[in-house]
Amino acid sequence: MVLQELGGQISSALRRMSDATVIDKTVIDGCIKDICTSLLQADVNVKLVGELRKNIRNAIDADEDKAGVNKRRTIERTVFKELVNMLDPGKKPFTPEKGTTSVVMFVGLQGAGKTTSVAKFALYYKRKNFKVAMVCADTFRAGAYDQLKQNATKVKVPYYGTYTESDPAKIAADGVDLFKSQKMDIIIVDTSGRHKQEAALLEEMSQVSSAINPDLSIFVMDSSIGQAAFDQAKAFSETVDVAAVIMTKLDGHAKGGGALSAVAATQSPVMFIGTGEHVDEFETFEAEAFVSRLLGLGDVKGLMGKLTDIMPEQQQEEMMAQLSEGRFPLRIMYEQFNNVLQMGPMGQVMGMLPGFGNAMMGQGREQASAANLKKYIALMDSMTTAELDNPDIALNLKLLSDPSRVKRIVKGAGRQYRDMAELATQYKAMSTMISKMGGQLKMGSARGGTNMRGQNQQLEQMGKALSAANPQVLKQIGGMSGLKQMMKALDGGDMSQLQGLMGGGGGGG
Repeated sequence: MVLQELGGQISSALRRMSDATVIDKTVIDGCIKDICTSLLQADVNVKLVGELRKNIRNAIDADEDKAGVNKRRTIERTVFKELVNMLDPGKKPFTPEKGTTSVVMFVGLQGAGKTTSVAKFALYYKRKNFKVAMVCADTFRAGAYDQLKQNATKVKVPYYGTYTESDPAKIAADGVDLFKSQKMDIIIVDTSGRHKQEAALLEEMSQVSSAINPDLSIFVMDSSIGQAAFDQAKAFSETVDVAAVIMTKLDGHAKGGGALSAVAATQSPVMFIGTGEHVDEFETFEAEAFVSRLLGLGDVKGLMGKLTDIMPEQQQEEMMAQLSEGRFPLRIMYEQFNNVLQMGPMGQVMGMLPGFGNAMMGQGREQASAANLKKYIALMDSMTTAELDNPDIALNLKLLSDPSRVKRIVKGAGRQYRDMAELATQYKAMSTMISKMGGQLKMGSARGGTNMRGQNQQLEQMGKALSAANPQVLKQIGGMSGLKQMMKALDGGDMSQLQGLMGGGGGGG
């Protein structure tokens, strides 16, 4: 993500201040100047940057006379808080509920990525077990229905559209009526776009809105327009009751920060952000978590949420029961590898870890990690049920090195012998970690009840996910104890403690 560069510049400014022997007025002025320059380069409004500068100054002045106050921490906390305030309009968007039909209308200019965002939105809620359907009411752009049909087929949701009807309001109403009769939870209506805010576009949007009476209208906006997002969001909001915004192309333009702050200024909450062309490159937007990741502080709670989404609680408990007894069948590793792939792009997952921004996993490494997991899954697909379900670690290690079994598995999977050797190395590393953790998991379950057990389950899942994605990552964080420390720091909201875990320096006050 190009915004990672902005986060890196702000983090560098804070780190330079932390490295100073004495934090005096010159050091503070330099830090504030660097942060403001970074924001202006990201096309953030001058007025918003001026307010941030003033609020940092006020916070420092307020603590000036207090004994024992650490200026470095004051500045770090204030920068974090002000960036969150800049991106948070203070309003939460409408949230669909299962069992109740919600009609969602997508609006926006042509070329903003509206139809692709419809598919991403559908996939996001489908993965949460909502019954989702798509309606194409775009009669202006040639090929719009074909694109929506392809996208709907890709994400495996039902769709409605027609080549013969030219009235978008009628198409939208017919599609919504059809899927309401099928008791769909979410019906997404894709509308026409234009190259600019024309009266015809705004009138058509108004007609479609009147025909379907949407529960939620989402404005899809191209982040590359920067500060111009303010005027665009305002114009659409005046025509249709825009309750949320989806910001696209945040992976490819430096003006994303300006666009996000401009939209927040219109009091329209950003619901999702698009971070790539693929249907799974789509993230919920939460200002505090976004700023935390932007500054390299990660979003461990968000990562745990992803883990919980893809692995039901009952399955977690069954897995933990086996691991706490020191049993580690290959099927658990097989399921974990599949879970990691379901979590989305590897770079996105890595960006949720403190100190591991998207910049640390380039496109090449991200693709290589995903390819490795698929390779290991193919090998385990070639194993028998008995081989996958055997819980004995020592026996599994023998199985993975037995020449006749290796030959059969490699041949069945269409892989190389070295791939099987890599899988054996992965299993050995993960089983060693589980053997070490087994006693602690037992004690935690006995002492801490449900909450402690749940936290241990999630930490264990996260540890295995990291080890699978990139064996060096867990080591760089400091192992399982490092993950626990990060969780404590996040629960306490202590930015400086997180920077310490990441290797940040300290400075005198």
